[in-house]
Amino acid sequence: MKKIVPLFIIALLFSCNNSAQSINPKQKAVIEADPIEVPVKDGKARAYFASGCFWCVEAIYESVKGVEESISGYSGGFTENPTYEASNTGRTGHAEAVEIIYDPNVVSFATLVDVYFGSQNPTQFYGQGPDRGSQYRSIIFYQNDEQKKIIEDKKAALAKQLDTKIAAEVYPFQKFWVGEDYHQNYERRNPNQGYIRAVSIPRLRRFQAKFPHLLKKGEKH
Repeated sequence: MKKIVPLFIIALLFSCNNSAQSINPKQKAVIEADPIEVPVKDGKARAYFASGCFWCVEAIYESVKGVEESISGYSGGFTENPTYEASNTGRTGHAEAVEIIYDPNVVSFATLVDVYFGSQNPTQFYGQGPDRGSQYRSIIFYQNDEQKKIIEDKKAALAKQLDTKIAAEVYPFQKFWVGEDYHQNYERRNPNQGYIRAVSIPRLRRFQAKFPHLLKKGEKH
């Protein structure tokens, strides 16, 4: 217990930001919009997920075979050019999200959704771990009807398996705003930062232990 308590305190002190986000009526238009499909480029497709602090999520997806890159940013809101500071006020509508650039011949969208649900607490609403507020809410973005069905089927199956409501919202993809440079590859570049040690790395390790068959060669698990 002497080791666990300090880590918990560090997690609270160094969490992304724990401000709450208010609900804006403009969010309804975002949820009801037609999805925008991002074309495959140079054989690579793109998928978009929000699952708490993007420092954690970025590293999880980059450990998966077939994923070329994970980019941290913002999506799901109604304001233009969101920033980290603006997002954390709770007034942009955006959630911290990641853009996953992947080879669909190696890893499918359905598997990326499995990674999504398998790397978080799927029953925690408006946050993950110590990060609370709707800027940390769970959202899966779909680009077409096929993706929407995959998401909804997996979400329903998980709800039945756990016998509880699943927190993830399902949004039509509209736009992804790339985050500030200092957020990119944050866990890799800052392995000794307090939040990374207390929250991000343990979350990554839990995922890797559950899905060793999905990991790139040489990834620790």
